[in-house]
Amino acid sequence: MRRRASLVAALLSLAFVAPSAPAHEAGHGGGVVQRLSQPLQPGLDEGVLLVVTLAPGEASPAHRHQAHAFVYMLEGEVLMQVAGEPERRLKPGDVFEEKPDDIHTQARNLSSTAPARFAVFMVKKRGVPVVLPAHAADH
Repeated sequence: MRRRASLVAALLSLAFVAPSAPAHEAGHGGGVVQRLSQPLQPGLDEGVLLVVTLAPGEASPAHRHQAHAFVYMLEGEVLMQVAGEPERRLKPGDVFEEKPDDIHTQARNLSSTAPARFAVFMVKKRGVPVVLPAHAADH
């Protein structure tokens, strides 16, 4: 467990060190940048690190990850929610967790003028897409 926690901390630190264009330099556009994909157990699990930018007012459609996903807010303010749970308003430094069976009902940038950015570290089965439709059956 201690080894996995150390790996999570090391991978999340890459989101702050790896070069990327800040959202304001990218024209406030949204997007997802995969920073890392690393096997954790041969042929089974992998750790993936993403940096997600939501443009002003942008919201993601309902989806799922079929993974353990850990969100760390970098900038801006978003409203996050998984089905059956209350909405959570996240600001820089806040964290959010999704479990493999969760349906992510919303991730919405609350600003109409500034982008929001967050890092997502997930542990998932190799070969399973990072994002699946909300209604997708388990693989």
